[in-house]
Amino acid sequence: MPTPVKLFSRLVISIFILALSACASDKTAPAPKSATQPALRLYVFNCGEIEVLDISVFQPGIDKGKHKTLTDSCYLVVHPKGTMMWDTGLPDALAQKPEGMTFMNTFVMRMPKTLASQLKEIGYAPESIDKLGVSHFHGDHVGNVGLFPKSQLLVQKEEYAAAFGTEPGKYGFDPTSYASLKSNHVKTLDGDYDVFGDGAVVIKRMVGHTPGHQALFLKLPKTGNILLSGDLTHYTDNWEHKRVPSFNFNKEQSIKSMEDTEKFLKDNHAMLWIQHDLEQNSGIKHVPAYYE
Repeated sequence: MPTPVKLFSRLVISIFILALSACASDKTAPAPKSATQPALRLYVFNCGEIEVLDISVFQPGIDKGKHKTLTDSCYLVVHPKGTMMWDTGLPDALAQKPEGMTFMNTFVMRMPKTLASQLKEIGYAPESIDKLGVSHFHGDHVGNVGLFPKSQLLVQKEEYAAAFGTEPGKYGFDPTSYASLKSNHVKTLDGDYDVFGDGAVVIKRMVGHTPGHQALFLKLPKTGNILLSGDLTHYTDNWEHKRVPSFNFNKEQSIKSMEDTEKFLKDNHAMLWIQHDLEQNSGIKHVPAYYE
């Protein structure tokens, strides 16, 4: 019986060819320019669906054999000083398989609509995006990184070292799924990072799921403060009970990051948007709508 980490490693290897195909997406119109553009804007994309056939891998010993559907969200941040993509979801090429693809009899992955087409819908060319932040290097978050060859990669130093080190499979990473990032300009981070220098968009170091996992904090003038979770937690019930998936890198660090996040949310009057929570995301506006 494969371990959870090996299961995830095989999963990302299986979608490598699809990730390569995703790079050949349609050309996208140049980003719109407007003198009246708001100070900060957030677009939300549907970057895939994951049907989990045994949800106990996310909460060991609980609900073994039960099914649960997760979503896979990614985001575009538009700031007066530039643009940043946050996570890139499953490979766009999965959209060519409406029935989805099943892995290890546990995950059924689907891509209802490509990320490239959603970016086109709002008028942003992937090659025009200034920065690329990934919460971590698991395959459902880096599936379309090849669309962004000119973006500066923002990643914690431990995550980069693990992803491009000698044992990436130890962390559930497959270098072939993000090989294009070797050509991107990279800024390795050592803790929290203020992306545009004004406190409005801040990468938060929250390790545990992986060695250098990170989340994204935004101060939206009209919407309020939001924290995009990455895989700090995967759905609301696990967040409320502080449950740790069996495949996390470090259980103790994971729990501490969740506890620190709970305090951070309270201190900053912020909402937690859980990137994989299907039910929560059903109430969140997606492109072409936006938050500001």
